[in-house]
Amino acid sequence: MNAPATQLRTAPPRKKRTSARGWWLKQLHTWHWISAAVSLIGMLAFAVTGVTLNHAASIPASPKVEDRSATLAPSLLRLLKPTPAQSDAPLPAAVARAVENAVGLDAAGRPGEWSDAEVYVALPRPGGDAWVSIDRASGAIKSEVTSQGWISLLNDLHKGRNTGLAWRLFLDAFAVAAVVFTLTGLLLLHLHSRHRRMTWPLVALGFLLPLVVAILFIH
Repeated sequence: MNAPATQLRTAPPRKKRTSARGWWLKQLHTWHWISAAVSLIGMLAFAVTGVTLNHAASIPASPKVEDRSATLAPSLLRLLKPTPAQSDAPLPAAVARAVENAVGLDAAGRPGEWSDAEVYVALPRPGGDAWVSIDRASGAIKSEVTSQGWISLLNDLHKGRNTGLAWRLFLDAFAVAAVVFTLTGLLLLHLHSRHRRMTWPLVALGFLLPLVVAILFIH
């Protein structure tokens, strides 16, 4: 009679452990697929642009340059006569609006380079470059927009180069989703590893391979 009593006493903890493991599996699977869905396109794009960045020197580019010119109205030109106290002061708001209407470039709030002859505003952008200058005597507006193509655009988005606050915040959110995806995947590997003997050797290989390459070939 003692053996059945022992079995009855040990059964509940085993059931409890199984229940807890099942709960964790369910939670991890849920967070894993949600983070995978959120970061799927981003990870694919980052993987592809990782290759294009690695071979940027061998990928041909065909820059396209567009020049535009216009003339600032005399009523607005007067706003450029006084030299601002700061050498990198932005254009007056009314002048910036006139420039955007004339040549299609938004220079509002951007630092300007003020000299005796002109105001120059650099407008770097992902996948290209742009600038606008205004002659402080005549009001002549000159602008140039350079586009390096789609590959350059995607490479700059990958690096967050000249992308602005909104894109940097998106990159942060994407990075968090990717971290959740990776960590939940690691925990799922741990929970399933008892049935998959190659789990940890493969994980170790994924860690050691880049480490060995870095130590031996990066100088």
